[in-house]
Amino acid sequence: MYLALALVAVLGMAVMALIRFPAVPATAPGAPRGRPIGEIMRQPVFLIATVAAALCYGVMNLLMAATPLAMQVCGFEFGATAQVLQWHVIGMYAPGFFTGHLIRRFGALPVMGVGVALNLACVGVALSGVALLQFELALALLGVGWNFLFTGSTTLAITAYRPEERDRAQAAINFCVFATMALTSFASGALVTTQGWTWLNLGSLLPIALVGAALIWLGRRPAAPAGA
Repeated sequence: MYLALALVAVLGMAVMALIRFPAVPATAPGAPRGRPIGEIMRQPVFLIATVAAALCYGVMNLLMAATPLAMQVCGFEFGATAQVLQWHVIGMYAPGFFTGHLIRRFGALPVMGVGVALNLACVGVALSGVALLQFELALALLGVGWNFLFTGSTTLAITAYRPEERDRAQAAINFCVFATMALTSFASGALVTTQGWTWLNLGSLLPIALVGAALIWLGRRPAAPAGA
């Protein structure tokens, strides 16, 4: 298995070596440099997009990382755990073939709202029991919910900054997302072993509800000009 992973990495390096990116144009003297990152982040659209991206990643990582431990406690073999995680990965990435189309047709906020609903459904299924089918369905719903929320969040964030502000805006989003991931990675094992699978899922309802409330509030606000 590890040899196969090494081969995939080598193939990836070979493919990337063939890609030719266009040269970055030099910044002309007097060209606009954009607003400070603090001003960009104070915009409600950007702030909510960043919080939604970070929290959806955090909830996904928290529950995904805790699932193998919970299944081990419930007496499942490694093969069953691997099967559950396979469905989770499919749920995360298979919708990527059409999520962009859904966002173009319905908008980022409705797609993100569906992502919130799928996260709630994940928690509901997880709380309903600890059979293999319930773990599989919960993790699959979690994966699709993450896809809709994260893709929608990054799409929404684009509307809040100008082209010359892209680098600093994306850096701020990435920092929030990966800081949240690091925190939940450390916390998941401790929480599931001390508080249990049920309380871990109940605790996940708070960030999910926070994202849902923020989306409702943002949807009721008058639309602002892009990058304003």
